[in-house]
Amino acid sequence: MAHIDHNPPGSFTWIELASPDQKASKQFYQPLFGWDVAEFPMGPEAAYVIFRLDGRDTGGCYGMDAQMKAQGVPPHWMLYVATASADASAAKAAEAGGKVVVAPFDVFDFGRMAVLQDPTGATFSIWQENTNKGIGIAGVPGTLCWADCSTPDQETAAAFYRTLFGWQVLPGEHDTSGYLHIQNGKQMIGGIPAAAQRDPNAPPHWLLYFLVENCDASAATAKELGGRLYMEPMTLEGVGRMAVVADPQGAVFSLFQPMPRG
Repeated sequence: MAHIDHNPPGSFTWIELASPDQKASKQFYQPLFGWDVAEFPMGPEAAYVIFRLDGRDTGGCYGMDAQMKAQGVPPHWMLYVATASADASAAKAAEAGGKVVVAPFDVFDFGRMAVLQDPTGATFSIWQENTNKGIGIAGVPGTLCWADCSTPDQETAAAFYRTLFGWQVLPGEHDTSGYLHIQNGKQMIGGIPAAAQRDPNAPPHWLLYFLVENCDASAATAKELGGRLYMEPMTLEGVGRMAVVADPQGAVFSLFQPMPRG
């Protein structure tokens, strides 16, 4: 287990669930990942939920408002990437062909954020930390372990993220599948699958992977709790076992059980 006190620029620093029913979301994710829940009031009727493991933050959840629902925004997990300057990164994203969906703004004294879209249409957020340092734990079941950018235009997306975050985006060693690995500094953090490896009907998006001890058992638990399996557990040769799940509200994520080292 690794406790994290600082997420360096370019790393995945926060994940946030937009849910139409926070209570139902808590009832799904708490037993699935063993998360504890802390609630922070946001006005008279709203609260921000922070999920925790071992007293450390793993992610957040907010209730979607009537406006979001009216606009047809689906329930989803949002990925946040750490940056030294939200304003500079937002400007750089626009220059590199991306779109600033929500301009940089302060979130109390926690930090500064913006919502961006890459040139292929995948949406993500950036976070400039202040008092809130982001995800505080990794390497144990129930924590974010990877994220894939699912896009029909792998090359354009790779060029954009290289420019924006300084990521190395490269094919894996001995990998002939066309999958590109994302490396931030010395850390492998995610990837961009080849277009042939994605669902052509899905809009471009970032897919989060959560570490689990047993992919089949967690997938079965997700189903028992009202989730749906978009992809049944399958083995990735030499990598591990994974499944793609939609929670009862429709937010999609992956379960990942790595191959035992040995």
